[in-house]
Amino acid sequence: MITFTVENKVFHLQAKNSSYLIEIAPTGHLIHLYWGKKLPQTADYRRLLSAELRKKHLQSETANNFKLDNIPQEYPAYGNSDFRQPAFEVRLADGSSLSNLKYQSHKIASGKDKLTGLPALYVEDKKAATSLKIKLYDQKAELEVELSYTVFKEFDVIARSAVLTNKGQQKIVLERAFSAAVDFIDANYELITSAGDWSRENHLVRRSLQPGLQAVESTRGASSAQHNPFLVLARPEATEEQGEVYGFNLVYSGNFFAGVQVNSFEQARVLMGINQFDFSWQLKASESFQTPELVMTYSGKGLSKLSQTYHKLYRKHLMRGKYKEQVRPILLNNWEATYFDFDEARILEIAKAGSELGVELFVLDDGWFGSRNDDTTSLGDWFVDREKLPAGLASLAEKVNNLGLKFGLWFEPEMVSPESQLYQKHPDWCIHIPGRNRTLARSQLILDLSRPEVRAKIMEMLTTILESVKISYIKWDMNRNMTEIGSAKLDSDQQRELPHRYLLGLYEMLEELQQSFPEILFESCASGGGRFDPAMLYYMPQSWTSDNTDAGSRLKIQTGTSLFYPLVAMGAHVSAVPNHQVGRSTSLITRGDTAYFGNFGYELDLRKLTQTEKELVKKQISFYKQERTLIQTGDFYRLLSPFADQLDTAWLVVNENKTAAVAAFYKVLAEANQPGRYLKLAGLDPQKYYKVNLINQLKTEVKLYPETAVYSGVELMSVGIVLPEKIVNLLPDGSESRGDFQSLVWKITAVTANT
Repeated sequence: MITFTVENKVFHLQAKNSSYLIEIAPTGHLIHLYWGKKLPQTADYRRLLSAELRKKHLQSETANNFKLDNIPQEYPAYGNSDFRQPAFEVRLADGSSLSNLKYQSHKIASGKDKLTGLPALYVEDKKAATSLKIKLYDQKAELEVELSYTVFKEFDVIARSAVLTNKGQQKIVLERAFSAAVDFIDANYELITSAGDWSRENHLVRRSLQPGLQAVESTRGASSAQHNPFLVLARPEATEEQGEVYGFNLVYSGNFFAGVQVNSFEQARVLMGINQFDFSWQLKASESFQTPELVMTYSGKGLSKLSQTYHKLYRKHLMRGKYKEQVRPILLNNWEATYFDFDEARILEIAKAGSELGVELFVLDDGWFGSRNDDTTSLGDWFVDREKLPAGLASLAEKVNNLGLKFGLWFEPEMVSPESQLYQKHPDWCIHIPGRNRTLARSQLILDLSRPEVRAKIMEMLTTILESVKISYIKWDMNRNMTEIGSAKLDSDQQRELPHRYLLGLYEMLEELQQSFPEILFESCASGGGRFDPAMLYYMPQSWTSDNTDAGSRLKIQTGTSLFYPLVAMGAHVSAVPNHQVGRSTSLITRGDTAYFGNFGYELDLRKLTQTEKELVKKQISFYKQERTLIQTGDFYRLLSPFADQLDTAWLVVNENKTAAVAAFYKVLAEANQPGRYLKLAGLDPQKYYKVNLINQLKTEVKLYPETAVYSGVELMSVGIVLPEKIVNLLPDGSESRGDFQSLVWKITAVTANT
């Protein structure tokens, strides 16, 4: 998968359907030659950089016309005839920042090494990947940079990272250390990124590249709900099903930068890694710094193929543990049913209602510990509130288990309340700057996880609970971002290291928990999707997608999240109406139809449903249990985007052998006198025939329009399913739901042609 041609000094990295080419220039600099559709192995690809540029700028570094400013490079440095943004920047002992890296050596090997202290992609079979490590050296600065590339046999993926090492005796300060840079020979692309905030995460934004720097970032100490750590470069004509697209996703949970710079020669440079804002890192003699991993993907078949590559890759080579290959349980969470107001009897009543309807896991959310009756107290006091739960957690878990349910629990271990025993004993354990105000968010502060003694105390409290209570699931929450960023234990010249050191401490804790409690399913949460990133999926194979559970809002949130993250990673719940976040009322049918496309669950008081509503919930749960393997592991297609003008949304999941699929259509806003339309499907076998069943989960004898028909695969993809002029869902009370936010779901099954 990786070759090096000695006479040409060209590395050829070959993924499943793509090639990536690097050349060692005569000056020793690394040149980026190509990334795109797979090329034959035999040609001399030095020709991909024009002979004129080579002769004019790259023959000798001492020549008057030596110039890197319009040369595509692999890991560009600062201050050496390239005026674009660099991949890294150092401050040397003499105060200068000039860097000039030259090729020193390389190594090609099967498999993939772990990254020191950081989550990353992995392989269980060395034959699944090949890795290249190229060592570069700046002799004057005595700085070594080792660039790592891993190519995966079954994926169009290249994973990149860098290690920067001080080989001298004088201190080097890193002012910037991005994971990678990629230079493109033109800028005829559109940039796709995410934007949002709490309760409206991952709204996709697509815009043309312009001269200058365009970027998204986080400076909040977490990957954030404002921008997810990904970007896509797409040719203007690229759609879901066709065209060239390039994806970049950072395996990191903290401050990041993801940018594209277009220079005066109309060339685009992608840069991604730890945000250089308020960052520095001290490298003493022989010390190294490992950058996070950047996962890069090429698709010549549009955005759907790019997403499917990321989805399969993350399920196979990022997620770990017992639940990596298992379907996820249908859960019931008590948060929106009770908030902080509960006791054991009420919890058991809600759990019993869930058990009777087919739920598999009950999750006790916030409010079970310390003296936690609201959000102003007790974070850090991880012991049970005996007033609410006098018999304790172990007894409650046993009683929930006796109802036929597994038991799950909510934690927020990274935070501390000023009104807590832990804070009163250790007020300096939080992130703070002496003499400065300690800003509260949700009445809490952040514990300084860069300190070993802080991590040890949290782990002691968590382990005590996890060893004494039969817990099958943990929801790990994080509800505020960093302010007044300082540590009482770090030296003054290391304070800008704190956000990264915090994450290294967090990752260490999560690794220990995963290894110590492999039977527990961990779910990440950060006020919803505030830290939904690949790094968290390495430790927790699913994340709470958003605190906003409104079905209409979730169409955009789940569509945007699906660009990089698999459905099996996305928590999606049916909640009460009017919705607690936006106040909108949607039918129980639509709420279920939306939540199917993720990890399905409920977050409401099931006791309050009518008997007819309970029958519908039973059918929803039964349907999801039948189809969850397909939904959680199949190929996902965004047939209609809620970000387009028409607002309507359609999703489709197809299994690997194309014998079964589930499709859904969501009418967002009703229109008067609208003619019938067709919903074109994708991903099916054009040679197969399919039975298309409309799923009406309330009463199977009620037909909205003919429920069953047989279609050829080519017809379903070229013409589509006829949509009704109006969608009418029958509600549990016998009335009809029509108008805005209606939905249809179909089960599609391969049959013989004459069925």
